[in-house]
Amino acid sequence: MPATPARIVITDCDHDSIAIEQAVADAAGVELVLAQCRTEEDVIAAAAGADAIVVQYAPITDRVLAALPQLKAIGRYGVGVDTLDVDAATSRGVAVCNVPDYGTEDVSDHAIALAVSLARGITRLDRGLRRGEHSLLPVQPLHRMSTRVFGVVGLGLIGAATARKAKGLGYTVIGSDPLAEIGTTTAEGVAVVGFEEVISRADVVSLHVPLNSHTHHLINAGVLAQMKRGAVLVNTCRGGVVDTAAVADALASGQLYGAGLDVFEEEPLALTSPLIGCENAVLTPHAAWYSEESYAELKRRTLENVLEVCAGRMPRNVMNAGVLV
Repeated sequence: MPATPARIVITDCDHDSIAIEQAVADAAGVELVLAQCRTEEDVIAAAAGADAIVVQYAPITDRVLAALPQLKAIGRYGVGVDTLDVDAATSRGVAVCNVPDYGTEDVSDHAIALAVSLARGITRLDRGLRRGEHSLLPVQPLHRMSTRVFGVVGLGLIGAATARKAKGLGYTVIGSDPLAEIGTTTAEGVAVVGFEEVISRADVVSLHVPLNSHTHHLINAGVLAQMKRGAVLVNTCRGGVVDTAAVADALASGQLYGAGLDVFEEEPLALTSPLIGCENAVLTPHAAWYSEESYAELKRRTLENVLEVCAGRMPRNVMNAGVLV
């Protein structure tokens, strides 16, 4: 009697199509089901009997995992896994897979674009010109990039790529990372210093850290007060790393010259957010990851990872490889 094909459930996905995932599933001869789960109960109901799940935003908690004892793998669309209980999955022998490098170039490009648009006053000048204003006063003072310090918080793949690109623009680049030794220099030529030194020295601070209990509100009112007055803050990692109200206050007071933000504590960003009224903020809707190339790679590799686990093989990307040994 032939074996029953593996069943994979996409718990939630706001992409316009799952054609790429379906093609991968069809080629492997597995069943693929799309749901739109928002709660633990939704996930438990939709994933009953599934061999693997692919998740975008749905909560995957210990309670969910306990109700799905047959589960072998969880695939996350993206890098961060803050909606997944990785420890609970590991304790239950469930592999957790992500795609840590699919958007490295895209996110770092976006971080640089946000930084440069603020460094040159592009968006404020554009808005003023559309109102018939031709003055440079709203964006003064602007400074030559080669006279400025660019600080990178988090020197993983995306942070390192951002540092490389900032260096190419002429910035002096410094960075901090708990896994990098202070006093050393990275392959990209970044001087590794402590977090406090990045905050106090940098004219631009770009954030590239995961969201966890240690990094939640890493950028708060106290830290913002330690930054150089007139510095720029860029965040393309996770919204919860930044205290939204504190950043809005710093923008209003002039402590921050500008903020380039692609991620927010609550998404989508509400029109009532204090950030909306900040002329010196450049805001984008969690778009840094996107290019046609990254979009296709993310979808294909997310499904391939869980298919490999279901087939008894080690996937390209797995966060808790010990469960598969």
